[in-house]
Amino acid sequence: MKTEMIYEDKDLLVIRKPAGLATQSAGVGQADVVSELKNYLARTSGSKGQPYLGIIHRLDQPVEGLLVFAKNKNAAAALTKQLGGQENSGLLNKQYYAVFCGKPSDKEGVLVDYMYKGTDGKAVVVKKKSVTESSEGQRGAKAVLHYRILQTVIISTGEELSLADIHIETGRFHQIRAQMANAGMALLGDVKYGDEETKECSAKLGVRTVALCAYKLSFIHPVSGETLSFETKPETKGFSFFPLS
Repeated sequence: MKTEMIYEDKDLLVIRKPAGLATQSAGVGQADVVSELKNYLARTSGSKGQPYLGIIHRLDQPVEGLLVFAKNKNAAAALTKQLGGQENSGLLNKQYYAVFCGKPSDKEGVLVDYMYKGTDGKAVVVKKKSVTESSEGQRGAKAVLHYRILQTVIISTGEELSLADIHIETGRFHQIRAQMANAGMALLGDVKYGDEETKECSAKLGVRTVALCAYKLSFIHPVSGETLSFETKPETKGFSFFPLS
């Protein structure tokens, strides 16, 4: 099993998803986290029939990091309420590390945009809600992202890289990757949203996957009421230039 089990009790699972593994795949026979966890629960629960697995949030296939899943419907409902846009929202907190080429003028900031998913499978970022009606009839949703630059280094090849800590108030499709790119901070290794400079830098450094990791996850346990917090370290090459991995 590629999925790493971090924590488990009768109500939920916390796992670490490696980069390259989809959270849930529509492709027949393709490995993904949901399939691996359902197979795991079928083996370990001892009950007959398809095991329940509630998907609370997701990570893009090239992104690594922490996810929580519910093992029953009550836990799923309680955890979903802790997400942004719900009653008690903000109790489920996700923090990300990201690496990009260059150094921004502002050490920290807030990005507020509107986003929708285009027909080409990419997120579209616009600034004004009044112009978020796409030709396909999709209306953009508000996207809020906070970033803070932790460190900027100049490596031996001459490239300048910055490490950012990111928190999102909303969970939009490809939100971090698209918003950061739109703000001129495309993530290292991101061929989908990166500009030519970023792609050239990534190729030169041999970084072939997005330098984005959901490194911290905290939430209120749906039954005990206890605050649970988990952390992991990035493992992909894009983070190897910083003392995190």
